[in-house]
Amino acid sequence: MKKNYKMIIQYDGTRYYGWEHQPDQEMTIQGKLETVLSRMTDAPEDKPVTVIGAGRTDAGVHARAMTANVLLDTELSPEEIQDYMNRYLPEDIAISEVKICSDRFHSRYKAKGKTYCYTCYYGPSKPVFDRKYVTVLESQPDLERMRSAAELLKGMHDYRNFCVNPRMKKSTVRVVDSIEIKGKRIFEKHR
Repeated sequence: MKKNYKMIIQYDGTRYYGWEHQPDQEMTIQGKLETVLSRMTDAPEDKPVTVIGAGRTDAGVHARAMTANVLLDTELSPEEIQDYMNRYLPEDIAISEVKICSDRFHSRYKAKGKTYCYTCYYGPSKPVFDRKYVTVLESQPDLERMRSAAELLKGMHDYRNFCVNPRMKKSTVRVVDSIEIKGKRIFEKHR
């Protein structure tokens, strides 16, 4: 009998074409998860495992705690599923948690919010070890002006003008609860 499993996933999206399946493209997070789970459950090719993510990420985007759910017919415990997945997934995808959830749980429809983090670096040298995770700025930003501008984005706004498809039928209204702009990022110096 199938059970619904909730998973918390983290990934470095550098080499992936985003979360969601794409035609003739194997390098998606969803595709990698489904391949491993289908192998684990011996799912027939005509009934593959489908992982439902709380949202989608674009190519090259990373996630620290993406929630997803999947219906599986397996006798393995949640811990055994997590161990199996972490053993066979690529090194840039990891499962932080697996647990059985209600049959009615749907990660996309139950999502309560998302947190985005954009990290910039300004300094005299290049951030070699963090280069995939930061945007290098050519000049020092004015943090106070950024904070003032960020206040204008808070609240409910229609972001239709930022969409590729101006006739999008889904709502483009979003609520920005908070924006936090922090000061310097400190890189440790070693001798």
